[in-house]
Amino acid sequence: MKHLWAFTFLAVLFWSGIEPKDQFTWFLEVLPAIIGAVLVAATYQSFRLTPILYFFILAHCVVLMVGGHYTYAEVPLFDGLFGSERNNYDKVGHFFQGFVPALLAREILIRKNVVNGDFWRSVIIVSICLAFSAFYELVEWWVAIATGENAEAFLGTQGYVWDTQSDMGLALLGAICSLLVLSSVHNKQLQKELFKG
Repeated sequence: MKHLWAFTFLAVLFWSGIEPKDQFTWFLEVLPAIIGAVLVAATYQSFRLTPILYFFILAHCVVLMVGGHYTYAEVPLFDGLFGSERNNYDKVGHFFQGFVPALLAREILIRKNVVNGDFWRSVIIVSICLAFSAFYELVEWWVAIATGENAEAFLGTQGYVWDTQSDMGLALLGAICSLLVLSSVHNKQLQKELFKG
């Protein structure tokens, strides 16, 4: 399974780096995916994650690499979707920015026995995801200040005045959806992992 994960990651990374729309934007967009892959590899033996989490980490990396190849404003099939005047692929990315970290935070909090009780655990997970999303928006702002016009494709606002707020809102929605949809399956896989250990 780990070989298929690595092969898929490297294949998509290689494809995304072939004549991307903007080299600087490509680097900025795929850097989190590369960091994620390095962390996955580094912790594979010492803190093995559940299969569902590995799957969604890879899916999130693919979303980032596709966005890096085209830039988030020009991904095919997302122009004018649902009557929108903008390309909304970046909204998929921000949804994943809440959806996948929620699963990761949930796994760490449960396995490390940090918080007792599903309700407070869920509150903390959603708060972590929203904080991460807000921090990412700050990173985008800092990059824009540091690089000026070169960061326009990275920011991907496309003239939408509420872009930052909607990005964070979608990350919040992603985190909540992740907890509602995946908790049951995740619990079963966590039980198997804990039983192995």
